Amino acid sequence: MKVLLRTDIEGLGRTGDLVEVARGYARNYLVPQGLAVKAGSGMADQAEAMQRKRALQTAADKSDAEEAAARLEGLVLQVTAKASEEGRLFGSVGVVEVASALVDQFGLEVDRRQISGDPVKDLGTHSFIVQLHPEVDLQVSVEVQAEE
Repeated sequence: MKVLLRTDIEGLGRTGDLVEVARGYARNYLVPQGLAVKAGSGMADQAEAMQRKRALQTAADKSDAEEAAARLEGLVLQVTAKASEEGRLFGSVGVVEVASALVDQFGLEVDRRQISGDPVKDLGTHSFIVQLHPEVDLQVSVEVQAEE
């Protein structure tokens, strides 16, 4: 059965795509959930309009991400943690702490799954990668300091 997707569905397609799916999948899940509509004659124009809208939204999202990356380029996040006299942390600083510091210090709300980097167990400056958009990455320096 041919359906027109109304939202992005991982493993199936993106908004505005005409895809062929099993009749039961469309009838029992996609259509009742509002994720797709049954494709009939004249759906090609609607699909094209949805794809144009999706392309404009993607371009706007990428532009916003590039602007945020340019604004934050070269800035250093400050994170404090309990540490021993030798400079080893009692815990670690990971993506959750980096996401929290981004919100607190720069007002940038980022999901922790968009941040990659190894957990930090020492004091000093370390780097993490923040994926603001699938095509825009930002390298963030994180300075870990001992709590007093």
